[in-house]
Amino acid sequence: MALSAFNPPSTAERVRGYLLDLQSRITGAVEAIEGPRGARFLVDPWRKSPDEPLQGDGVTQILEGGRVFERAGVGFSHVRGAKLPSSATQHRPELAGAPFEAMGVSLVFHPLNPYVPTVHMNVRMISAGQPGQEPVCWFGGGMDLTPYYGFEEDAVHFHRICHDTLKPFGEGLYLRFKRWCDEYFYLKHRDEQRGVGGIFFDDFSALGFERSLAMTQAVGDAFLPAYLPIVERRMALPFGERERAFQLYRRGRYVEFNLVWDRGTHFGLQSGGRSESILLSMPPLVSWQYRREDPPGSHEAELTRRFLVRRNWI
Repeated sequence: MALSAFNPPSTAERVRGYLLDLQSRITGAVEAIEGPRGARFLVDPWRKSPDEPLQGDGVTQILEGGRVFERAGVGFSHVRGAKLPSSATQHRPELAGAPFEAMGVSLVFHPLNPYVPTVHMNVRMISAGQPGQEPVCWFGGGMDLTPYYGFEEDAVHFHRICHDTLKPFGEGLYLRFKRWCDEYFYLKHRDEQRGVGGIFFDDFSALGFERSLAMTQAVGDAFLPAYLPIVERRMALPFGERERAFQLYRRGRYVEFNLVWDRGTHFGLQSGGRSESILLSMPPLVSWQYRREDPPGSHEAELTRRFLVRRNWI
């Protein structure tokens, strides 16, 4: 089974072309912020070998040691497998073990300045179907913001872009996807939100194929206007050892979520995906402290009290 079997046959190439263009636009914008003396993305095309359980290809782009971004990864993948992983069939048990095809763009940016938040975004399409049956196609994705030092205007801006992007596709989608994001990006073992949230959706096809695809593309297109103004506001703020130490400590929570709870990470590893590409979301440096407690009223304590909570930002 292949996505090219869809009607029209050009569906797979159309979506693939959009995703590769999205990756190129985002990496170009990051390099522009890095400036002439900043870091540049390493472009690493890859293809799975014929003897591997997962087939397909992709392009991993990774920037490290930048003037603005300590690490920024943007990955495109287009893969096929003989058996849909269990992480992708929680809501579609009838497709357990079915052949599948998936393509998407996923990114995580870890800035150098602790006042600039980490960000995650991904958009993806998956199709699967038992032999002899019409394949089922669905979409997923979203974006979320993880600050180390909270700023109200940044959270409001990010959520406003998310809201306005989804509004043409249905009045209630933003609140639905915001709630989904709050519930998903939650560290159960810490009883703590990962960040200030954003939007998240999965197993989505409620608008029909074309309209669901258009919505997914709109989310991808909204990433740069949602995030770059925040980077530009915060990237030149002075910081010292205290802020840097807190940033590395909070990055530990990011690692914990991605390895323990993230379905995308599990899907990639369970399906035999490319580990280097799957784990591009990991920060380059991170630390853990035993039972750390920050003084009440400090900027560090305020992150947990005011920002790592479920609240309405707009």
